[in-house]
Amino acid sequence: MGRRDARHPSRAASRIALWLPVLLVVGLLGGAGTTYWLDRAPDPDEEPARVEPPTGLELPPLTAPSPVAASATGTADPAKVRKAVARLLRDDDLGPHVLATVSSLDGSLLYSKGTGDAVPASTLKLLTTAAALETMGPEQTFATTVVAASRRRIVLVGGGDPLLASKRPGKDDYPEVADVVTLAEDTAARLLERGTRRVRVGYDATLFAGPDVSPHWPDSYVPDAVVAPIRSLWVDEGRPANGFGRVDDPSLAAATAFAAALARAGVEVIGIPEPRRADAADEELARVTSPPLGQLVEHTLATSDNEAAEVLARQTALAVGAPPTFAGGAGAVLDAIAALGVPTDGAEVYDGSGLSRDDRLDPDTLTGLLAVAGSAEHPELRTVVTGLPVAGFNGSLTERFVQDVAAPGRGAVRAKTGTLTGVSGLAGSVTDRRGAPMVFAFLSDRIDPVDTLDARAALDEITAALADCRCS
Repeated sequence: MGRRDARHPSRAASRIALWLPVLLVVGLLGGAGTTYWLDRAPDPDEEPARVEPPTGLELPPLTAPSPVAASATGTADPAKVRKAVARLLRDDDLGPHVLATVSSLDGSLLYSKGTGDAVPASTLKLLTTAAALETMGPEQTFATTVVAASRRRIVLVGGGDPLLASKRPGKDDYPEVADVVTLAEDTAARLLERGTRRVRVGYDATLFAGPDVSPHWPDSYVPDAVVAPIRSLWVDEGRPANGFGRVDDPSLAAATAFAAALARAGVEVIGIPEPRRADAADEELARVTSPPLGQLVEHTLATSDNEAAEVLARQTALAVGAPPTFAGGAGAVLDAIAALGVPTDGAEVYDGSGLSRDDRLDPDTLTGLLAVAGSAEHPELRTVVTGLPVAGFNGSLTERFVQDVAAPGRGAVRAKTGTLTGVSGLAGSVTDRRGAPMVFAFLSDRIDPVDTLDARAALDEITAALADCRCS
């Protein structure tokens, strides 16, 4: 027996002998896999700091970079400012009613023309965005959520995200907006996890109160697709898939886009989406959030986004406990601006975008706000300044300052445009040739429509004259 045992190992020993090579191979592979995972090449887009330089390349030591531009310092001489702009402001193309204010950053008046107020058009967005930042802070975001009203009924709840999109943003898009496709996929994952494969979709757009269209806008604005009805739930700011015009019901369009994405994610949608108010006790299934308010402000000012400005006015009203209506938003905006110490006497504001011809502002209000926004005492307002389009470079000033006489303003002027038929304005900041910073507001609201383009060119020339001036 002993000899037999020596020649024929036990079954346990045989199994060990059989599996030992397999275990060794698996161990080696596992170790190799672990080593590969630890030593894998970093993705330059995701982990740029981990990318090693090529072998043999010697990099110089890091040094502190030099400033790309000299600091804006100094104070302009009022007499030199007057000499630079007074004659140009008498241009007949600007019409008979022109108001102008130029100030230093400390609020000192450098030049003034005219008295009273004028139609601000989209320069009013400076007030709307500053008020939103002051009341909510630049990190504030707005959520769009989906809640479960019952086992087979869910509700898409609008949270007043002005830039909620119907599709995922591109990799390089800025700001990186929230979208209903991501929201639908996250919702589908939760539903399928609990075994729910068929649902009805409702939508709740009751965060804002009516009317959806300002009574101070011309009746043609919405039918002519100048602006969408203002809702707390929409995608693509109420634009259809082709990007032209506006849809009749932005909230239904948003819910329809969400339902379609939900079906593609594997959850059958019964019927068509219907309005339904969500209950505070409903379980939240998924949410997406907007970019931070600071980025929304930069977008709104750079592109002169009317819909976004109206949403931000309503969000400002909600933040201070006022009714989220046109009137409530306008009142909340003016209160916030006045609280900053900006003069608002005589101001009449009926919306957040400046589309109303009933809006009235003194240019001193605009320059006062710009001076406050540019001061070190109010860092929360920084994106009001950084969001201003740069002359000849981006946003609503991309195709401005094209004349040779306006060339000194390119890159030196940052300003918010204001344009309606018969109305043209610019309000922003500029540094003269010696580096003295100034803020300005030029408003003209009785322009002959045939002179529209010439009036814009005149304003470009005036602000370029400040950039070209050795005023300090």
